Amino acid sequence: MSTTMADREFIEAVAQQLASGIDAALDRWMAEFESILQDPCLTASDRLQAVHEIVLRYREFTGRTDLRKCVN
Repeated sequence: MSTTMADREFIEAVAQQLASGIDAALDRWMAEFESILQDPCLTASDRLQAVHEIVLRYREFTGRTDLRKCVN
């Protein structure tokens, strides 16, 4: 097997592992949001507070103090 082929296989394996980790993280975040939004015991204000806490946790975990705003 050539070095180039081995390098490609290694890069593909690493990329697949990264993608898998990102997918798992997104699934977890979306499950948290869905749980909050579907909880009949929470008021609208409680839901906003819970989502805000998730965002704060994300910022603390990543060290990011600002998030890009989406422009539609």
